[in-house]
Amino acid sequence: MEILYRCCCGLDVHKKLIVACLVWIDAQGQRHKEKRFFTTMTKDILALADWLTAAGCTHIAMESTGVYWRPIWNLLEAQFELLLANAQHLKAVPGRKTDVKDAEWIADLLQHGLLRPSFIPPAAQRQLRELTRYRSTLIAERARLVNRLQKVLEDTNLKLTAVVTDVTGLSARAMLDTLLAGETDPEVLANLARGKLRKKRELLAQAMVGHVDEHHRFLLTSQLAHIDFLDEQVADCNAKIEACMHEDGENASSVDSAENNEQTEQYPVSLSAQAVAEPMPTQDQAPEKAKQEPLTYPEAVTLLDTIPGVNQRIAEIVLAEVGMEMSRFPTAGHLASWAGICPGNHQSAGKRLSGKTRKGDRWLRQALMEAAQGAMRTKDTYLSAQGRRLTLRRGKKRAVVAIAHSILIIAYHILQRRQPYQDLGSNYFDERERVLVARQSVRRLEQLGYTVTLATPTEVA
Repeated sequence: MEILYRCCCGLDVHKKLIVACLVWIDAQGQRHKEKRFFTTMTKDILALADWLTAAGCTHIAMESTGVYWRPIWNLLEAQFELLLANAQHLKAVPGRKTDVKDAEWIADLLQHGLLRPSFIPPAAQRQLRELTRYRSTLIAERARLVNRLQKVLEDTNLKLTAVVTDVTGLSARAMLDTLLAGETDPEVLANLARGKLRKKRELLAQAMVGHVDEHHRFLLTSQLAHIDFLDEQVADCNAKIEACMHEDGENASSVDSAENNEQTEQYPVSLSAQAVAEPMPTQDQAPEKAKQEPLTYPEAVTLLDTIPGVNQRIAEIVLAEVGMEMSRFPTAGHLASWAGICPGNHQSAGKRLSGKTRKGDRWLRQALMEAAQGAMRTKDTYLSAQGRRLTLRRGKKRAVVAIAHSILIIAYHILQRRQPYQDLGSNYFDERERVLVARQSVRRLEQLGYTVTLATPTEVA
């Protein structure tokens, strides 16, 4: 096989140990290997960098082992061309597995160009990722805590959750705080309701009749305090994310533009009717597009916020996971495949065995699923019409995945063209299949015993 890199290195990374295998070709064309062991302390990682630099190493490959590859990446990315490979793509022949053989195998694959590198965003985007992911964990922990709070309320015979929608809302929270302060009169507690909930004061008075023991008060007080703490943490994360977007937006977009200027698109971007209802730029307009100023994070969030179901938080997650420059993905389909939000491809003997979606970016997938459920509840939009259409044929869960896929495709074209989303309308499918819809409607009416005669509006006039 052809050798692409004359001097490269494969790393087998562990929590405490790094096994490095340096492979190089000398002036006589002879191939040599050298193995060394290093710890994962910063001092030894810098010693590894000095050794590889002195040897003339240009490329380093390692497999994605949890988070243990990150310290090495942070220290070596400025000096070498790093490749992070999926561990599933590095499976060797079973038997006689050692750390040294793993490092040699990675080095051999790298030298012959047989490794597919994973997408690792720039440092500024990685920082934004950590913030948005931490915020997502805080929101998930708050939801779990609210469920625990509801369980304790059920144990006290307080049926507050049967009357109010949000047990942490203003009215419910005022009732709980007053109850924990010592007030037990249901009428007094029910009068604390606000807004539209005041119409349910009689029902609230019945719901606030229960038996609250001392341990119940301790649990409720602790859980409410924990919820308040999580709310403060989420607010701090929101402020930090917004500050990072304003401070690092221009730098990140400049880095992306510099990287993308060195790359050329290998495939033309095809725009379907399910994307944005705008014409594709012509070849004459392409130079003007290249001269546009780099897109900033606040501008990108504003553009993504025009998609039904996508709010500011979800837009921030999409930008943190994917980035603003779409040229790193040749087509929208490549982005959907990378995110793991498109149908899988499993065929054998000419039969399609499974279309199950494969594993991808779980943080992005979770955000897209949430956006899809919100989009399906909107009125008079293309996405809601698509959701109803797919729900009847494929079921609710598959419809949600399909809508999430459509949202990601729309986001790709919006960021690529830097234009807001323009909805196709809820009647798009009916207009596209006008004859089929008319035929199905006539058939259903005839099955009910009616005689149907179709006429155009001009004929009626």
